[in-house]
Amino acid sequence: MPDQLSHLARTATAWPFQEARALLDEHLQGKPPAKGYVLFETGYGPSGLPHIGTFGEVARTTMVRRAFALLAPTVPTQLYAFSDDRDGLRKVPDNIPNRELVAQHLGKPLTDIPDPFGTHPSFGHHNNARLQGFLDSFGFEYQFQSATDWYLSGRFDEGCRQVLRHYDAIMEVMLPTLGEERQQTYSPFLPLCPKTGRVLQVPVVERNVEAGTIVYQDEDGKLVETPVTGGRVKLQWKADWAMRWYVLGVDYEMSGKDLIPSYQLASRICRIMGGIPPMNLTYELFLDEKGQKISKSKGNGLAVEDWLRYATPESLALFMYQKPKAAKRLYFDVIPRTVDDYLTFLHKYQEEDEAKRLNNPVWHIHHGKPPQPETGLSYNILLNLASVCHAEDRAVLWHFISRYVPGTTPASAPILDQLVDYAVTYYKDFIKPAKRYRRPTAAEAEGLADLAKELEVLPPGAEAEAIQTVVYEVGKRHLAFAELKAWFQALYEILLGQDQGPRMGSFIALYGVGETVALIRRALAGEDLAG
Repeated sequence: MPDQLSHLARTATAWPFQEARALLDEHLQGKPPAKGYVLFETGYGPSGLPHIGTFGEVARTTMVRRAFALLAPTVPTQLYAFSDDRDGLRKVPDNIPNRELVAQHLGKPLTDIPDPFGTHPSFGHHNNARLQGFLDSFGFEYQFQSATDWYLSGRFDEGCRQVLRHYDAIMEVMLPTLGEERQQTYSPFLPLCPKTGRVLQVPVVERNVEAGTIVYQDEDGKLVETPVTGGRVKLQWKADWAMRWYVLGVDYEMSGKDLIPSYQLASRICRIMGGIPPMNLTYELFLDEKGQKISKSKGNGLAVEDWLRYATPESLALFMYQKPKAAKRLYFDVIPRTVDDYLTFLHKYQEEDEAKRLNNPVWHIHHGKPPQPETGLSYNILLNLASVCHAEDRAVLWHFISRYVPGTTPASAPILDQLVDYAVTYYKDFIKPAKRYRRPTAAEAEGLADLAKELEVLPPGAEAEAIQTVVYEVGKRHLAFAELKAWFQALYEILLGQDQGPRMGSFIALYGVGETVALIRRALAGEDLAG
């Protein structure tokens, strides 16, 4: 079976397999690297907390890694989550305690700044722990790496020496990308001041390749000689990125569209050093509900914790899987549709052969072992049920579910049970505040009365399709509704208090024919359905 799956992976069209094949055939030339494993990397700037982009990058990279493992099962792989915690802190974050404590250490590496939370040896260690806790909570398999550790242990020494050896060539690459003023002070090396501990952006005036040292002009004008080894300097980030690829032998790393120029520059520097840049996938950035780029500083996006308040991690993974090279709106209204897309893929998986399964997103989300699907109830159906029942208690939804699917319990349907909780929360936060019922017009009232009569004569236990046919037929024979779309729009606005709604046959089957008839009678009587 593994050999068969590996063969099928050669022709799978899912984008992680396309990436994995390019990595194996083009970047690696069909051979395992000399270091003995293929290295995937994701980068992290620990001056802030992990965010939805962090999840997306690690999730997508993991999908490519799993596809590669199926394609080349004998070649080991590793994933490094690399923290740039040697960077100097430029400004005090707004969302931390003891901001005045941190303000005293601006410019120092994050791992040399006291932890404002008082729980770790440094601010960098605190945020690194948050990153690892974040990744662990999703079950990602990775190895954490710290820039501070690599610099101070000497494992980056040879990389820094290589930058020194090729200093002029690297400067030729970098200087044309800088403004005139910045060109006067730029150096790929950022010395750490032995007096203040701050990371300095100062000009380098002399270099001694044989000794492995540079002479820089300190902020007070004095000349200072320092080795480029032992963590006494760090590199400007584009050179740092290139040096990391060179030393670690990174084979694959994703980056956002905004980093295309940086990736190109770092690739040139890596080649100058004698290394091979990693294969790269450039992913598009997320947009807010207005179509504007999401920004952490603006706070105009959706956080991981926001998504997980209303839906499962698996649905978030599906959102990341779908079209990574296309800009997508990332806002609350995409959540229900994404959950239902996930449920649809989960059901399809059971009916597919092995070749089609490799192209099903749930294969990539669950590493080839997705759970069994449960009932056919969608998240949107649950949301509409919560809406019409004004459900703020999960027991209300389970009352209808257990009647609709006899024998179904929270224990026997854990995925559905999760969705019930999410649906109640989503209803309270988004649907309830936006509900706006309206009274039916005279023509609409005739249609509703007709629908109630037709529903009343349906046989007990009528299936959703039979109910849907009745709803269609009633809408078609009332001339007030030139288009069926107007008929369903009226049902949503009058009975549900919203401008969009579910497939009515499925909804009525779940809610109950008798309950729906009673709801229609209340609307026709002019009762307030919002209560």
